[in-house]
Amino acid sequence: MTQHKAHKLQIKLMGTIIDVTIFHQDPKPILTEVERLLYLYERRFSANRPDSELMVVNDGAGQREISVHPDLYELIKLGKAHSCALGSNLNIAIGPLIQLWRIGFQDAKKPIHEEISQVLALIDPNNIQLDDNRQSVYLLKKGMKIDLGALAKGYIADKLLAYLKTVGVSAALINLGGNVLTMGKAPHQEDGYWRIGIQNPEKTRGINSLVLPIRDQSVVTSGIYERTLTIDGETYHHIFSSETGYPVQSDLASLTIISKRSVDCEIWTTRLFGKSLPAIMGEVALEPNIEAIAIMQDGNIYKSF
Repeated sequence: MTQHKAHKLQIKLMGTIIDVTIFHQDPKPILTEVERLLYLYERRFSANRPDSELMVVNDGAGQREISVHPDLYELIKLGKAHSCALGSNLNIAIGPLIQLWRIGFQDAKKPIHEEISQVLALIDPNNIQLDDNRQSVYLLKKGMKIDLGALAKGYIADKLLAYLKTVGVSAALINLGGNVLTMGKAPHQEDGYWRIGIQNPEKTRGINSLVLPIRDQSVVTSGIYERTLTIDGETYHHIFSSETGYPVQSDLASLTIISKRSVDCEIWTTRLFGKSLPAIMGEVALEPNIEAIAIMQDGNIYKSF
C-alpha cells in the first residue's frame, strides 16, 4: 500500500536538524504545512531571534505588559508553573544567564563572578507576571529575559502531532534534534514499535547505550555532553544552576524522560537534571505519566521501569 511508504521532511532550524517522517498517500501538502508551522513556531518562541514574538516580551521587561498569542501565553504559563514548583531546576527566567555564557554559540565565554552575580538578581521566575484575561506577560525587572529553550521543542512537537492527526496521517515520527515523538504503529516494524536510540554519552553521536521500543510516546534526553565550552582545561556544559549561575554539578551524564506528551518530557528532564539519582527516581515514582533512564558519568544505567 502506498501509505506504507515513508515520506520525510528535513530542515535545519532552531539550532538543530529537524526530521519529520510521515506515512500518508498524499504527503506533499502535509509536509509543506509542517514546514510552514515550524517556521511560524520558531518566530513565536525563539529567544535567539531579535524579531521573535517572545523577544517583544523580553524587550518590554520592566516597562510594559505585552499581550501575546495564545500559544505563547500557554507555554509561558506552563513554564512558569514548573519553574516555581518546589525544588524544580527548570527556570524559564534564566535568559540573562544563558545570554551571558552563550554556550553553544560562536561567542561563548566564561563570565567573571561579578557579571554572574548581577544576572542572578534577574532570573527569578516569580517576577514573571501573567494576566489570563488579557493573555499578557509582564517582566517586572528591566533586563529580565524569558528563555523557552527547555520546553519549546516539546510543545512544538505536540502541536505538529495534533495537526498530523487532523489530516489523517496514520503514523509519524517527529524528531526535533533528538526530541522524539512517535505516532501510531511503525509500519516498517513487525511489532509496530518505533526504535529510539539513547545516545552513549561517552561515544560519538549515533552510538547508543540502549534502544527503546516505543509507540505513541515521546523520548527526550538532556545531557552534559551536548553543548560545552572548554577554557583553561576546564569544561563547562549548558545546563545551569539558578542558584550559582554556573553549570550544575552532577553525577549524571544524561537523563531521558519518556511520556505521552513531548512537552512533559522536556519539562521533567530539566526539572530533575542535577538532582541525586535517588531524588530523581523518587520524583519520577510520584508522577504517573513519566518514566526515566539515567546514565551516570561512571557509565552505569538506571531505569524507573
